[in-house]
Amino acid sequence: VRYISNHSSGKMGYAIAQAARTMGADVTLVSGPVNISPPANIKLIGVTSAQEMHDAVMHDIQQQDIFIACAAVADFRLADIPTHKVKKKDGMLTLSFEQNPDILKAVAAQASPPFTLGFAAETNDVETYAKAKLERKKLNMIAANDVSLSGLGFNSDRNALTVITKNNKISLPAASKYALAIELLKLLSSEY
Repeated sequence: VRYISNHSSGKMGYAIAQAARTMGADVTLVSGPVNISPPANIKLIGVTSAQEMHDAVMHDIQQQDIFIACAAVADFRLADIPTHKVKKKDGMLTLSFEQNPDILKAVAAQASPPFTLGFAAETNDVETYAKAKLERKKLNMIAANDVSLSGLGFNSDRNALTVITKNNKISLPAASKYALAIELLKLLSSEY
């Protein structure tokens, strides 16, 4: 059966959850379907859609001190989801999409938001787009990664990040996602 998705593995989010737990945090991980085991000693909330992820996050966001949004949530979903397999036919297939809720924006827009760290997966003008997202969504911090680089980012065990705040920019060179998660959380704790 055909489907539309992205190829994010969830590895960065799980690495951050594990690193935060190792550093002593109580962690709630809201996760879409992945093929990796969750870290031990965390609260895992499994979801299958962007709307479910939004609802799970917003359910108790007011009890959270820090929110880290690194899930590659789809910006759009099918407007009408067929209940049966769409058969191949000659000619063009036209699909209509509608926007998914913007979870990161909704969290940052709370009257009393937690410290909010977003991610920006980009293929070009990485820093420019990340800075614009930081300002537009009113984030405390953003971690940008260039997903056009071979061997880094999606479906890889390694990544590299440029971490941007309103007053600072720090580059974290390519490393394992867990090692990057530790460094990212150290930066976050210095800003928090």
